[in-house]
Amino acid sequence: MSGLVLKLSPKERVLVNGAVIENGDRRSRLSIMTPNANILRLRDAIHPEEANTPVRRACYSLQLVLSGDTDADEVERTLLRHIEDLSQVFTDPDSRRQIGLATEAVIGGRHYQGLKALRALLPREERLMAVARQ
Repeated sequence: MSGLVLKLSPKERVLVNGAVIENGDRRSRLSIMTPNANILRLRDAIHPEEANTPVRRACYSLQLVLSGDTDADEVERTLLRHIEDLSQVFTDPDSRRQIGLATEAVIGGRHYQGLKALRALLPREERLMAVARQ
């Protein structure tokens, strides 16, 4: 068996191909067997007003693709340009790896994997922004 396995908390909501699904009163596991299904945990979603940094804006763009609010072809070039800009700031090997994974995922149309790779950069970006504010 392959595919994405979602472990959901009670009452947790998830967006699957544009439909919001809410879990029941108990923890559960869902196996998503359809390849290239668009999945987004709503607890992990970045709200529009929170898309105020370069990594958050890139993540938000990918979320819009996953939610079906934006066509992937429309944002791909812009998104790849933003990811390239991030590679100028995040120069450590692990960040470079995450950026490479995000780039490959976006080019391959695997938007969930691209979002996952970029989300790994959020704590690093927060640290950089904190240093810049000092």
